[in-house]
Amino acid sequence: WTTNFYIWRTMKNKKILVRDIGRHSFLEAWKYQEKIFQKIINQKVQNRSKYKKIKTKNFLVLTEHNHVYTIGKSGDVSNLLIDKNELANREIEYYKINRGGDITYHGPGQIMVYPILDLDNFFTDINLYLRKLEDVVIYTLKSYDLKGFTIKGETGVWVKDENGLSKKICAFGIRASRWVTMHGLCLNVNPDLSYFDFIIPCGIKDKGVTSLSHLKKEVIDINQVKSKLVENFELVFKAEINFETN
Repeated sequence: WTTNFYIWRTMKNKKILVRDIGRHSFLEAWKYQEKIFQKIINQKVQNRSKYKKIKTKNFLVLTEHNHVYTIGKSGDVSNLLIDKNELANREIEYYKINRGGDITYHGPGQIMVYPILDLDNFFTDINLYLRKLEDVVIYTLKSYDLKGFTIKGETGVWVKDENGLSKKICAFGIRASRWVTMHGLCLNVNPDLSYFDFIIPCGIKDKGVTSLSHLKKEVIDINQVKSKLVENFELVFKAEINFETN
């Protein structure tokens, strides 16, 4: 037993492979995530019945999406304020998906960060995982002289706008199975914020949304923000980052 326990402890893999897959439809990126997610789960299942175990991998997928609204498995469809015909007219896709959280918007100018991690390699605590994701964003905002903060009882990162009002700048929604994660966060960098007018973002009626570009009054280099997010992910998760081409 002692030998097996030692072998299992040394199995932890804190390397994270970063893949920037460019701009894709939400459905394409969802399928891409699912493929990696299932492969890691399959390896974990196989490891349970093998003496010689294979280390599971961790991935950080970066992307942007075409215009889309997604709603989590427990979301309220009444938070979508336009009908199917209007969605089609505006060329906005809509999906009910297998993450937590309510409705949100994704589109060009947002950075989608999809960590597909085996939390057995880090820590097995979903609440801690979400808090660390929030820290990654808060540290990134600090690089732009913005103070990000969290609100008790809500998942996400907020900032104060020029009028001192709390506005959400980053939304979160995850799925986890066998301690493997998928989905993640979307950070508003240069998006068209008018798309949020057709939903009640995250089901929260009394707080709006904002973006880095809106707060800084300039277009932000999205690749620079990606780099800062990855650096802070490495710092917060005490990981070793490696870049891969897809």
